[in-house]
Amino acid sequence: MQTLIAIGAGIAVLSGIGAGIGIGIATAKATEAVARQPEAESKIMKLLAFGCALSEATAIYGFVIGLLIIIFLK
Repeated sequence: MQTLIAIGAGIAVLSGIGAGIGIGIATAKATEAVARQPEAESKIMKLLAFGCALSEATAIYGFVIGLLIIIFLK
C-alpha cells in the first residue's frame, strides 16, 4: 500500500516537469519576439508573466496533490 501511495504522489508531482518545459519555451519565444519587435516589449512581457503564472500554478497544484496523497492516504 505504501508503495502505491508513493507512486501516486510521484506521478502527481511530475506536473512540475511540464510546467518547467512550458515556461522555458514561453521565455524563448518572448525573447525572440522582443528581438524582432522591441517597441512591443511591455505587452510581450505582460503576456509572458501571465502565461508563466498560469503554468507555474499547475505545477504547484500537482505538488499540493502529491502532498495530500502522502498525508491523507498514509
